[in-house]
Amino acid sequence: MTQKIIDLRSRPAYLHDFFGATPGTASFETARWLNKRVGSIDPDHFQRSYTIDGYLNEIQESGISKAVVVGRETPGLTISNEKIAELVKQSPLLIGLGSVDIQTRGEKSTIIEINRAINEFGFYAINIEPGFGEPALEADNPLFYPVYEECIHFDVPVCLMSGPTTPDFDYAHPSAVARLARRYPSLKIICFHGYYPFVNEIIGAAFRYENIYLVPDMYIFQPGSQLYVEAANSFLSEQLLFGSSYPFRAMKQTVDDFAALGFKDEVLDKVFYQNAERVLKIKA
Repeated sequence: MTQKIIDLRSRPAYLHDFFGATPGTASFETARWLNKRVGSIDPDHFQRSYTIDGYLNEIQESGISKAVVVGRETPGLTISNEKIAELVKQSPLLIGLGSVDIQTRGEKSTIIEINRAINEFGFYAINIEPGFGEPALEADNPLFYPVYEECIHFDVPVCLMSGPTTPDFDYAHPSAVARLARRYPSLKIICFHGYYPFVNEIIGAAFRYENIYLVPDMYIFQPGSQLYVEAANSFLSEQLLFGSSYPFRAMKQTVDDFAALGFKDEVLDKVFYQNAERVLKIKA
């Protein structure tokens, strides 16, 4: 298959123990467990990305044109913007996103970090994880307004991460995303993990608000997620984007599985790369 592809969610396993970097640890076994849970044929595949060369080889062998790398900043897990910036310097195949936790940093430090992420590191979006905060908060909590307003100022998307691994499902419900999209119609909102398992609800929110973009990544292969494909083949064709969620699902397998889900030919181009080009203002 010859196809331009932008992978909206990718990280090498060596980046952190959370991604299975150290065999024999509980985190390694969790990475294997999640891979099996979302359908990786080879649950140990991620060990091939224990080096930067191994990771880049995986990208190239999968036919992916650009891999978008996102860190994290939460009380439970931080993969710093500096670390992501250093990683993406290693290859033109890699695109970086910044992460901030305004609950921990406070507003002033958060604004400074967003400016640094965009102007110094050249990142293309800002990632936050309200449901993983201490305490967990909904995405439309006023505490996050400064983050959203900075993203609007710089004309970059905000990325919200939620899904079945969120500690409390009450904070994984898409109602807050819909309210956020209504409050900030010029804010581009990228939803990592597609807010699975609330597939109907997030598709309904994206139907109403065209500034909501869905990246179901590894969860698009789970029961009930065919609704993402049905929606993309109708009204959602410009709001759905591809992501592998590597290293939690095998990269090449995910590309092949995704292409076989039943997208219309003209929709597949949009989902694989055209929508990402437009939303992030990058080129495959």
